[in-house]
Amino acid sequence: MANDIKDIAHAVEAASVMRLFASPPRMLTLGEPTHGVDAPLRLRNALFRQLVEQEGYRTVAVESDCVAGLLVDDYVTTGAGALDDVLARGFSHGLGASAANRELVCWLRAFNDGRPASDQVRFAGFDGPLEMAWAASPRETLTALHLTLSFHVDPGLMPCTAETLDRLLGPDDRWTDSAAMWDPSASFGRSAEAGELRLLADDLGALLHAWAPHLVAAASRDAFDRARLWARAASGLLRYHHAMADASPSRLARLTGLRDQMMADNLLALAERGPVLVHAHNSHLQRDISSTRMGGQRLEWWSAGAIVHTCLGGEYGFLATAFGTMRHQGVDVPPPDTLEGALYALPAETWLVDASEAAAALTSTDPVRRTSPYFGYAPLDPAQLARIDGIVFMKDVPED
Repeated sequence: MANDIKDIAHAVEAASVMRLFASPPRMLTLGEPTHGVDAPLRLRNALFRQLVEQEGYRTVAVESDCVAGLLVDDYVTTGAGALDDVLARGFSHGLGASAANRELVCWLRAFNDGRPASDQVRFAGFDGPLEMAWAASPRETLTALHLTLSFHVDPGLMPCTAETLDRLLGPDDRWTDSAAMWDPSASFGRSAEAGELRLLADDLGALLHAWAPHLVAAASRDAFDRARLWARAASGLLRYHHAMADASPSRLARLTGLRDQMMADNLLALAERGPVLVHAHNSHLQRDISSTRMGGQRLEWWSAGAIVHTCLGGEYGFLATAFGTMRHQGVDVPPPDTLEGALYALPAETWLVDASEAAAALTSTDPVRRTSPYFGYAPLDPAQLARIDGIVFMKDVPED
């Protein structure tokens, strides 16, 4: 079995990745089985750099707040802001503290320096403006969208005034109370004001769409795309807050699904402007339905990758990453009857394997899924190999 696997394993580099596809995918995604480890991010950086330089990809998107990510995009394209501040405020989930993410941002800035805008690499977050324990207020996105429209549209066509928005939004802490993640009664999402804001967000988004020709001509395509992002984020946040106030048993499953729906909408918008490289947890990028246990429940939802694949078809590519050991997190040598166990027999530290060839090589052994030692670490499911394009395997993941 190990010899069969060894025969189909290749170095993790752009040329090996491109051989997995009939043509370069418009969206090429790279997953990871857990967060908070820099080694796989450094491997991501090296691979993405090759794909940018050799294959012409011009957007790098990561699992981070889409609105905050605009700060990072401004920095890597124009040099606006100070690096430390951009890392602190331009990433969510604490990702700005990662040395590997700092390296990525610095490399993007260096690559873009002196290049025309048309040849620069853009940065994007594609997650919603969310954290594990709370969701952002829709204030920033709604007011930015309203202000942009007010510069270009007759006041009589605006669905409300800025003062009305401000009154309905109220103080931000009514939206960001962390108690609302587990206590629906603490959520502001089903108040009368929130209901009115959902209608206004829809009206503002529709007005933006109706006036797209004028906004693109009078401002720029980038300015219009930024306004579209604000519109998506505002509506997505208001849906999410509405679901946080739901007391039904489906509440948590609905929230996880809404988050990936926001991710998918952002990814599809990025794909409109050109080829995209994406990095996130495997569970957000896989073509299969995702699942986890949270609050004593088993939750299932369709991943962002599954949604995007439905829209892009063969233009969507997915590389899953698997780990052998990560001993500082209690992930020891994988059992030989698992997919990771078969890959662990390879001599090198990192390999790229064609998933369909791996499935054929492992047919006689029928590997089982590895048991996860902790929440957030997701070993690969051998049953999904037919819907994965390639596997990046890291044999022994060191502590940072």
